[in-house]
Amino acid sequence: MKNASKLFLIINLLLLMISPTMISAESENTTDKRIVIPGGEAFGIKMFSKGLIVTKIEGFESEGLNVCPAKIAGIEVNDIIVSANEEVLNSSKEFKEIIEKNNGQAIEIKLMRDNKEISTTLVPQKDSNSNYKAGMWIKDSAAGLGTISFYSQEHESFCGLGHGICDLDTGKLMPIDFGEVESATITSVTKSSCGKVGTLNGYFTNEMIGTAEHNCDIGIYGEAEYIPDDKTPIKIANKDEVEKGKAYILTTVEGNRCEKFDIKIKKIKRNTEDTNMVIEITDDNLLNCAGGIVQGMSGSPIIQNNKLVGVITHVLIDDVKTGYAIFAETMYEKMITCE
Repeated sequence: MKNASKLFLIINLLLLMISPTMISAESENTTDKRIVIPGGEAFGIKMFSKGLIVTKIEGFESEGLNVCPAKIAGIEVNDIIVSANEEVLNSSKEFKEIIEKNNGQAIEIKLMRDNKEISTTLVPQKDSNSNYKAGMWIKDSAAGLGTISFYSQEHESFCGLGHGICDLDTGKLMPIDFGEVESATITSVTKSSCGKVGTLNGYFTNEMIGTAEHNCDIGIYGEAEYIPDDKTPIKIANKDEVEKGKAYILTTVEGNRCEKFDIKIKKIKRNTEDTNMVIEITDDNLLNCAGGIVQGMSGSPIIQNNKLVGVITHVLIDDVKTGYAIFAETMYEKMITCE
């Protein structure tokens, strides 16, 4: 591993809102071709959005009045600002520079709302310190830790998380432009307890895994620059093959070492667009270390009968030993359609 910047990050990826797409049954011959490399490694992602996400609308004092140019322009939280005065926006810094250079003149804004393009005019106003302000908070990027689910040598791809990356302020999926996915080192675990979900804590190592190209309800997907060559390939199980009972997960709770931990599959939902499995951590080592499932474990692959059957997605706040999972079959099919 290369020397890391030692920038410690606490995971801020939401373990919420899974809406898997159900996949129709396939022939045995097609299933036999679905060979992947199981993950379990921690990763760090730096994700940049398509445009600027409006996270808050807020007025300010100007000449004794409370003004909010964004509200007057009809801009709303969750809007995505894509251009200002016909200049495509890639960062909040670019938008700030346009506001400063425009000296209070009207700025033509194009934004996306519910997949529709809207044009409006924003007129920045001076605040009490004579600085031009737009009256809104915006965001252009996000960063955090998660777990790789699996890699595909055939498709030169990877996937992780089993759920989308959401903006913490708005709860909406981040509209991804591109993302840099790096390996990560776990330095400590903040344990989960009843009513409080813990976290994996660590730092990016600057060793590239690949580029994230798709962020959707059932995970992140992208092109792999690195695929481990020291792991045994494994078949993806049909959802009909998944059974209640013993299984194990692969996940990383210390350093860069991916470990095996025992779980139990307690419930299976084969025909739902919500979560597909209820799982319980039964491994004493993981319970002693993490208290159960913690943020950052989402994406951890589940293996049963020598096949990859699922991926951890949620943790139950009131019972942190228990969580939900999505079928690996669903994620594999999504990975193919994302190519």
